[in-house]
Amino acid sequence: MSEKPSSESTPEKKEKVSPLQKKVSGTATKPGIYLMKDANGRIIYVGKARDLRKRLASYFRPMGQLDIKTGVLAKQIETFETIITRTEKEALILESTLIKKHKPRYNVILKDDKRYPSLRLDLNHPFPNLTVVRKTPDDGAAYFGPFASALAVRQSLKFINKTFKLRKCKNREFTHRTRPCLHYQMGACLGPCCLDVDRKIYGRMVREVTLFLKGRTPRLIRRIKSEMVSAAETQSYERAARLRDKMYALERTLEKQVAVTTDFKDRDVLAVARSRDVSLIMHFSIRGGYLMGSRDLDFSQTLSTDAELIRTYIRQHYEKNPFVPGEILVSERPEDASLIEEWLQELRGKRVYLHRPIRGEKAKLLELVLKNAENRIKERHAHMKTQRDLLERLQTRLRSPRFPRQIECFDNSNISGTSAVAGMVVFKDGMPSKSLYRKYKIKTVRCQDDYAYMSEVLTRRYGGKSSPEPFPDLLMVDGGKGQLNIAVAVIRTLGISDRLDIIGIAKKDAVKGETRDKIFQPGRSNPVNMDRDEDVLLFLQRIRDEAHRFAIGFHRKRRSIQTLHSELDHIPGIGKTRKRRLLTHFGGVKQIGDATIHELSSLPGMNRNAAAAVKKALSRLNARDE
Repeated sequence: MSEKPSSESTPEKKEKVSPLQKKVSGTATKPGIYLMKDANGRIIYVGKARDLRKRLASYFRPMGQLDIKTGVLAKQIETFETIITRTEKEALILESTLIKKHKPRYNVILKDDKRYPSLRLDLNHPFPNLTVVRKTPDDGAAYFGPFASALAVRQSLKFINKTFKLRKCKNREFTHRTRPCLHYQMGACLGPCCLDVDRKIYGRMVREVTLFLKGRTPRLIRRIKSEMVSAAETQSYERAARLRDKMYALERTLEKQVAVTTDFKDRDVLAVARSRDVSLIMHFSIRGGYLMGSRDLDFSQTLSTDAELIRTYIRQHYEKNPFVPGEILVSERPEDASLIEEWLQELRGKRVYLHRPIRGEKAKLLELVLKNAENRIKERHAHMKTQRDLLERLQTRLRSPRFPRQIECFDNSNISGTSAVAGMVVFKDGMPSKSLYRKYKIKTVRCQDDYAYMSEVLTRRYGGKSSPEPFPDLLMVDGGKGQLNIAVAVIRTLGISDRLDIIGIAKKDAVKGETRDKIFQPGRSNPVNMDRDEDVLLFLQRIRDEAHRFAIGFHRKRRSIQTLHSELDHIPGIGKTRKRRLLTHFGGVKQIGDATIHELSSLPGMNRNAAAAVKKALSRLNARDE
């Protein structure tokens, strides 16, 4: 006999609704942008949604129903804001704008493409030349790249300069040159700066260079071969020989390129690989079936899925890249792929396909890129392991309880006490962290006193009321025991001796028969014995050299500005107008000093007497510096 259910059974507990869930329930079901904020009001994540209420509700479910990454973000969210847009496409564009503006912690933010060099061909000039640039504004010029490294762009430029006869001089030199340069004498330039060069012939060369840089080398070879045959038939044997040499040079270049597809189409391939603490995007650029180059970007902290990473990369990369291929292969297709395709089509002016191949030649190509991405992550981990081992051995040699994850090094630079500056470089996990580098102008010391310079800079860095960066694990000063003692005194006065270690690095004294640089620690008369850890000493020398380079560069720049003002201001006949024209046209004191009297006098408002006065004053300055 079954028991009747008790009327006194406990009612089910209702789950408590949080204020954020209540706010979500009042959110519109329209497309738009949402901005997640933490307890300090900082924007930590910007997202796009077709349905704002539905997307936001996915963040505020019980923690057990969230994946690990979303759970990490949800714990940080104190409140959120929404911006409704008319279409999802508007939301896509607004999302990218807000990410670049606020740089949220949990969004994927690509490094600026100015880090990657490109080649610029100014099509607005009657005789264009190639220049290396790191920014690609919409100015009517043709841009090729970005190249994976400065070495890659230099190699391409070297080949073009050797094979084609485009001018090599800069625009300001082109305007004022009175006779052809050495490149013309060597037959590597047509000399349009001084000679009457047919613009049609020059334009044909520009089109050839464009074909080469676009990866159309096979088509260019066929065209040159046809011209060579025609020249031979008309008995223009010298021209045919030149075309033959150019064709052979292009063929040798083509042999070095790797053919990866048989359809000879343009496409980009994007693949994402992950490890426990690193996410990486590998990008292969294929032009005409040949692999033209590759690049990779890694992210140490991101909550994005593979599809979101690819969507963000496409959005940020092609927004600045002047070339969009007709097909992009991806390892994960974003959920709003059709929207991305529509946006890419507007950039390209033609249809763009976003495709995740499953089988066939394209799938094999994608697998190749994915393997490269996974291999690059392994290399990253191997490098990180090597760096950690080196830092652990440094910690052992210094007998420090602190692991030297962050190292800061200071160096001063001046000439007889003038334009005194200091530079601070930062190494994190064994690698330079250039965003944390700092420059200091010496403000309180009027005479040449390296110890006083160091005291001022260290006090400003570590004695401020609020410092944007945490204190380093290891502070290194460039100099011997004197500099070290100053650093110790400053840190002790500031009351932070227990928060960091201090060392000084001094160069070897060849007169005393020393063969190594020396590392000094407070309280030790003898340098630290590095014994067999030669690579640890080399690592510290590398940090010191970087600090020296950084400080010297800042000093030269500052002294150059001061020199320009002082020297030009005191030259008879050079007033504000002439000074401005000189600086605008030549760009710096070195360029003005290198210019001839004819080049100086040809500027508007200048005459030969004023040009001679400038030349004499800057020649005297150069002699004094030497």
